[in-house]
Amino acid sequence: MEHFIVSARKYRPNTFESVVGQQAITNTLENAIANNHLAQALLFTGPRGVGKTTCARILAKRINQDGTQKEDEDFAFNIFELDAASNNSVDDIRSLIDQVRIPPQVGKYKVYIIDEVHMLSASAFNAFLKTLEEPPNHAIFILATTEKHNIIPTILSRCQIFDFRRITVNDIKSHLIEIAKSEGVTAEDDALHIIAQKADGALRDALSIFDRVVSFSGNNLTRVAVTENLNVLDYTTYFKATGFLLENNIPEALLLFNEILSRGFDGNHFIAGLASHFRDLLVCKNPETISLLEVGEQVEILYKEQSVLASKTFLIQGIELANSCDLKYKTSKNQRLLVELCLMQLASITFEVGKKKILEAL
Repeated sequence: MEHFIVSARKYRPNTFESVVGQQAITNTLENAIANNHLAQALLFTGPRGVGKTTCARILAKRINQDGTQKEDEDFAFNIFELDAASNNSVDDIRSLIDQVRIPPQVGKYKVYIIDEVHMLSASAFNAFLKTLEEPPNHAIFILATTEKHNIIPTILSRCQIFDFRRITVNDIKSHLIEIAKSEGVTAEDDALHIIAQKADGALRDALSIFDRVVSFSGNNLTRVAVTENLNVLDYTTYFKATGFLLENNIPEALLLFNEILSRGFDGNHFIAGLASHFRDLLVCKNPETISLLEVGEQVEILYKEQSVLASKTFLIQGIELANSCDLKYKTSKNQRLLVELCLMQLASITFEVGKKKILEAL
């Protein structure tokens, strides 16, 4: 049996051009290298799975390339990676400082990538200060962290800081389309969109989910297969629920909620999703805000159709009621009743408006 390599490793970028969703940072680093303007201490900060360690490795390779090396040269002897989560003591940092003094045997620079740097102890940070401020000419430090607020100010002041952002749903989806083609997987647009949304801005998470869903459904990736495997509430559920609420159909809305609970979903998850659905319908009301809707092309048509049926008054009141229910959910002693009461109130919004109009007409 052939050894399987997960997509996050198989498709890890090797150049700045192939890094997804961090163009401002990769362009800055490219220009800094080209103009010989690169700082000796860099701090890469941002959420998990957005390319911090990948960019650090690419940078380490790029600054050692002079055009004479082989194409596949990885400069492994020049790159030192330290996981601060498990090597966070003063002794670990002192050992690192002793290594820093030795110049590289191949290439121009030795690059020290310290991952999860916020995990270093206070004494380890203090032992590191002097070396970070005045490193040897051949040494470059790249610190990576998801928690910049936990790093002491004296370290921050010695580093050039790069803030990595969450990767957009569209960028993740575009990347997944390319990977699906490479792997020979036929994937529906909506299926990849759901994976991209579930990843919450982390490309590594998206690739892990993609691998899992492909293992489940084979080389034909459908929206139904993705929602079933990830156990997410499909947008069709929210369209159906909103339809019942607009029709003042309380019994059907309660039966739908019962079905959602029987499928193992949490009431809080449903009501928070319903509030987001109302928000998406509201942004469809105005051509200027429709760009805020992060969905596939087919789903966008459905949103536009339902947004015509739902008034602004209903959507604004609906968001307020659903958000209020979401906030009260954790402290409620009868959570199911809380959500059911919210659904009854939502279904009554248009009923009250319709009733008022009839009375005014009489």
